[in-house]
Amino acid sequence: MDINNNAAVKAVKNLKNKKNKSENLNAPDKLKVLFTIVDRTKTQFYLDVLEGYEVNFQTVLYGKGTADFTNYGKYLGASPDKAIIISIVKENKVKEILNNYEDKYFKTKNGSGVGFTVKVSSLIGVKLYQFLSNQVDGGIF
Repeated sequence: MDINNNAAVKAVKNLKNKKNKSENLNAPDKLKVLFTIVDRTKTQFYLDVLEGYEVNFQTVLYGKGTADFTNYGKYLGASPDKAIIISIVKENKVKEILNNYEDKYFKTKNGSGVGFTVKVSSLIGVKLYQFLSNQVDGGIF
């Protein structure tokens, strides 16, 4: 009888340990790719804005707008030279970032731009995910 009690106690302890482990598991933060298109002269300004939102990965591509600036550009105060900032952000930060962008567009001289996101549907590798979601403790990879 003592043997059965020990087995039953062990089984209950194992169930409790499994339950505690599953309670500690959290669903990972979903990630999105944020595209920010602004005048090239404002690139650093928007990179600094993004830095405040735990954005761990950003890259900048330079391009040229398609609008005819010979006639209208001088009146709008805009430049055809654009920067496309590509960032990986947590989904729960997107609304806050886009609201901040909108606020900056209106308060910045000649402020204008486009910001939109695309869902990240899959990602391979725990370390890569941890890096992109800014959850790396210490070193990387």
